[in-house]
Amino acid sequence: MSINLTLIAQALAFAALIWLIATFIWPPLLNAIEERQKKIAEGLAAAERSQKDLAQAQEQVDAAMRDARTKANEVIDQAHQRASQIIEQARNEAVAEATRQKELAQAEIDVAANRAREQLRQQVAVLAVTGAEKVLRREIDAGAHKALLDELAAEI
Repeated sequence: MSINLTLIAQALAFAALIWLIATFIWPPLLNAIEERQKKIAEGLAAAERSQKDLAQAQEQVDAAMRDARTKANEVIDQAHQRASQIIEQARNEAVAEATRQKELAQAEIDVAANRAREQLRQQVAVLAVTGAEKVLRREIDAGAHKALLDELAAEI
């Protein structure tokens, strides 16, 4: 066999192989590569969108947390104010009750003092009558004497 024929046969085989690869293997391979590139690009875009969405979600969470803390602080402040109001109201009620009890006690003291004065007047009247009886050795009308002592007590 001649070398020329071998080279031509090899060239024809190589050309046939190139034609087969270019028509049957190369287009599906290019399609597969293009699809893979598209999928990779879509994946990267989705990852980028996800990063942006995550950043937005984090900002929304931070804003919600700030709002929640603000509202919680407001509720705590309102609770402290209400507690102060309740304490002040209880204090005022306690002072009013103490004043009322003091007035009741003072009224009882006044009634007891008046009762004691009246009893003392009666005892003084009895003693005065008894003393006058002993001094004068005669009996004095107790009713007239009581009226006289009442007049004197009213003047005093």
